[in-house]
Amino acid sequence: MTSRRGFIKAGGLALFGIGLGGIPGFLAEAVAGTKAPGLFKRKKIMVCIFQRGAMDGLMAVTPFTDKYLKAARPTLFMDAAKGSKTTPLIDLDGRFGLHPSMAAFESMFREKRMAIVHGIGSPNNTRSHFDAQDYMESGTPFRKGTDSGWLNRAVGLLGHDAATPFQGVSLTSSLPRSFYGENPAVAISNLQDFNIQLRGNVKGANMAAKSFEDLYDTTSSGLLKETGKESFDAMKMLQKVDTKNYKPSNNAIYPNTALGNSLKQIAQLIKMDVGMEVAFAESGGWDTHFNQGADTGIFARNVNDLSNSIMAFWADMGTYQDDVTVMTMTEFGRTVKQNGTGGTDHGRASCNFILGNSVNGGLVHGLVNPLAIENLEDGRDLAVTTDFRSVFSEVADKHLNINNDKVLFPDWEGNKIGVMR
Repeated sequence: MTSRRGFIKAGGLALFGIGLGGIPGFLAEAVAGTKAPGLFKRKKIMVCIFQRGAMDGLMAVTPFTDKYLKAARPTLFMDAAKGSKTTPLIDLDGRFGLHPSMAAFESMFREKRMAIVHGIGSPNNTRSHFDAQDYMESGTPFRKGTDSGWLNRAVGLLGHDAATPFQGVSLTSSLPRSFYGENPAVAISNLQDFNIQLRGNVKGANMAAKSFEDLYDTTSSGLLKETGKESFDAMKMLQKVDTKNYKPSNNAIYPNTALGNSLKQIAQLIKMDVGMEVAFAESGGWDTHFNQGADTGIFARNVNDLSNSIMAFWADMGTYQDDVTVMTMTEFGRTVKQNGTGGTDHGRASCNFILGNSVNGGLVHGLVNPLAIENLEDGRDLAVTTDFRSVFSEVADKHLNINNDKVLFPDWEGNKIGVMR
């Protein structure tokens, strides 16, 4: 079977928002007669957020008692002590401090509904953004040619509701590597403008068609037939719902940012009960080589957006909170030592955040040794002490009840670390 990656490269079908008024007439006539939202049983849902660009875990959750870190970051180091030269960190446990711009997370940590894993990363030591993201999303860090993503394999292992095109949904302009594979998944950039764009050699695109199935019959590319149906079905379903006038629950206010808008739309889909079980969103701008800033600046704005977007989503979930677990990920971390331009360079380990009512929260999991040079990977980076697969598999196993690590992460034989109850 042709892989989804091959399909995307071939450019047969892409989803993007151009306004419903822009639907070609032959498609508009065909948008009717599909199963309405709300007819699927409520299920557990895992929401994954990829922080692209490599988040500085040592600044997000700082081991502020570490004298080596303080010496390595003369202008970036932050302390939890009152009267420090920057806004104090939020002291989590006497050793680790949460960046003050992530104050929205504090209550969830104190309520033991948020866990942090530090020293997490890939066993592959590449510092290439593209390669590291590819390995993390495929879930096979030493196999470049894997034709599926771990979230797509998760969808296949769930084995539920093949009738819904929304079992796996990415709120992105194109399908992420995590969702490549044979199981249904759809990328939607904007629910209000959900539409399709035809590309490549599609015969009869200007001809009238009585149904979407007729459109499949007109294409000379088998790729469209193999990967397009869930996208067409999704568009039919969404046209039945007023997404434009959505009102978040519990007075939740989403940041007007790419991530905030993505999570708002994921919340809509969850409440529509369209059969979604795995959702994906992404956040960019984490490649802080220059002018990273401490309590203000690029990094502070990014973590503020991340935490406020997630907490708005969590408030919006209301009675759905027991059904939802949110997990962040990033391809690698940053160097322990700051560089000459007030930033940090590509490193190794970072940290991630897991939010949910079944999380073993209120703890910073993982191992972070004193940041003396002899403990650093390659003499410069926070060492990877937790393989990302040990965390991702545990969250998926416990929350989605998958329990098939050999399929989910085929090359991994490690142990869980206890981030879920």
